[in-house]
Amino acid sequence: MAEKGIQMRDIEEMLTLDERSSADFILSLRKRWADTVYPAFVEEFNNSGKKIKTPQEGEITLKTMGLYPWFSHLERIGQKMMWRLGSDVVFRCSDELLEQLNSAPQKTSAQLELDPTLELPEYYTETDIHMQPGSFYSNDLSGYVYQFGARIVMLRDNDGYKFHKLFAQTALPDLPAKPRVVDIACGFGKSTRPLVSRYPDAEVIGVDLAAPGLKLAHAEAAADGVNIQFKQQDGRKVGLPDASVDLVTGTMILHEMPSEAIVETVKEATRLLKPGGVIRFLEFQPTGDPVRDATIYEHAERNNEPYFRALFATDLIEVCKKLGLKDAKWVAFDERAEGLRPQGWPTRSDWHFPWCVLQATKAA
Repeated sequence: MAEKGIQMRDIEEMLTLDERSSADFILSLRKRWADTVYPAFVEEFNNSGKKIKTPQEGEITLKTMGLYPWFSHLERIGQKMMWRLGSDVVFRCSDELLEQLNSAPQKTSAQLELDPTLELPEYYTETDIHMQPGSFYSNDLSGYVYQFGARIVMLRDNDGYKFHKLFAQTALPDLPAKPRVVDIACGFGKSTRPLVSRYPDAEVIGVDLAAPGLKLAHAEAAADGVNIQFKQQDGRKVGLPDASVDLVTGTMILHEMPSEAIVETVKEATRLLKPGGVIRFLEFQPTGDPVRDATIYEHAERNNEPYFRALFATDLIEVCKKLGLKDAKWVAFDERAEGLRPQGWPTRSDWHFPWCVLQATKAA
């Protein structure tokens, strides 16, 4: 059996009582923002008698509502509080956390390949995405900070990779024996780990631009004896041969790219696929409800995601067709329990993202 790493201590175990209380407060604030403030804001708009036909109209009109500044401010201030707390905890425990990263053995089923010469694209470095100070790539502790924040953003409903397990179980197809699977923008491994359970005999490869996330992903996989290759690479230029991959996945990454990079990423995924191979990108799409869609478009400003609208403006179905992919379509996804929903999104009153899966197949 491959050598395992040291026992990884989760950051949750390191919180002081005051820090845990702060985390609980921030989580509660985010929940009430989603299930109380947002419905009240929508009700205010519905009672106003105002009408909008497009999200673009809505982005102007909704800002005239009395509750919109509160809705916007609470998301932004909650995000800032979350990153401040996460940073404080991580840097307080920096010695222990860095030791965990640096103690991961090299002779293990999990592998790590970093490329210190990799030039990070300007679109990636010019903004602190999600308002995380220094973003995800700036230093070795950034991965821990992002991991902490990601749990709160998902309202603790993705603990144990629940959300990504749903994606793997309901949105990913059966594959031939011993497939090769590539996860683009794997981050700290939350989207990659469930792929191993879904395809136990697969060669699973996670690629990402950020070394800190890859180091954390590798250390945790090594500690658990999980067989994943983590590589520091640009998802637009993965170092694998043409037609050598059975499945290319990506979760919540295309909306963080300008349109040109989105197309380049899908083009690269197509190059990697074997005939009959498939792509599955978990992203967001407009719902057709102008009020809801306007608040989704506005998330670009509220959360420092400048390319959010670029995804909506890029016709990826047409892009897939031009690349020779067939059966390209968006399919709704419910992150709470059902996963992939061909019948469309469920009716909900709370704020939530319109999760959707882009799926397509390379012609055999």
